[in-house]
Amino acid sequence: MECNLTTAFIMLIIFVSTLIRATFGFGNAMLAMPLLALFLDMRTVTPLVAVVALTIAVMILAGHWRDVHPESAWRLIVSTLAGMPFGLLLLMAASEVSLKILLSCLLILFSLNSLAGPKWPKLKSNRWAFGFGFVAGILLSALNTNGPVVVIFGALRKWKPAMLRATLQGYFLPTAALVVAVHGFGGLLTREVLGYYIGSLPLVVAAVLLGNRLHGRIPAYRYDQAVFVLLLSVGVFLLASTIPGLL
Repeated sequence: MECNLTTAFIMLIIFVSTLIRATFGFGNAMLAMPLLALFLDMRTVTPLVAVVALTIAVMILAGHWRDVHPESAWRLIVSTLAGMPFGLLLLMAASEVSLKILLSCLLILFSLNSLAGPKWPKLKSNRWAFGFGFVAGILLSALNTNGPVVVIFGALRKWKPAMLRATLQGYFLPTAALVVAVHGFGGLLTREVLGYYIGSLPLVVAAVLLGNRLHGRIPAYRYDQAVFVLLLSVGVFLLASTIPGLL
C-alpha cells in the first residue's frame, strides 16, 4: 500500500510538471526535481526528469515545429555551448549559494517589474540571442538552470505565445538529448528509471495533449502574465531553497 501510494505521488508530480511545461514551454524540471527527490534518490530523479523532458520536447515539436524561430534557436544553442566552460570557472570562483541568490533576485525583480511596471523595450535584433545564450550556458553548467534566461529573451523579443513555447523546445531538445545520452553512457538509465518512465508515459502524453489545448486557449496578454508569474515563482522557489544553505 505504501509503495502504491508513493508511486501515485511520483506519477502525479510527473503529470503536473509536464502539464506546466506543455502549457508554457518551461518549468517542469524546477518543479519535478525537488518534489521527486522526496521519494527517490537523485541518481534516479535526475535521469528520469531528463528523459521525460526530452519526450516533452519531441512531442511538442512534432506538432508545432513550424512555430520555431530558427534564427534565434541556433544562436541560442551555439552560444549556450560557448558559455558552459565559463560557468564551470564561475562555479569554482564563487559559491553555489551566492550564485543562486543572485539569479533568484534577478528573476524576481524582472518578473515584478514586468507585471507591475512599464513594458520592457523590444529587442529588435536576433543577435541579442548570442548574449542571452552565453549567459544561459554559464548558468547551465554552474547551476543547471538555463531556461529562465531564454524565456526572458523570448519575452523581450515580444514573441507570440506559440513561437515562444516552440522555440524553447527547439532550444531544449539538443540539450536534453545530450543529457540523456550522457546518462545512458554513464549507466544511470537503470531498470528503475526506465520502469518509472514507461509507467508515466501515458500520463506524459495526456499532459502534453492537455497542455496543447490549454496553451491554445490562453489569450496572448494572459499568457505573458502567466509566464512572468511562473518566472517569479521560479525565482522565489530558488531563493527559498537556497536560504537554508546560509544557516
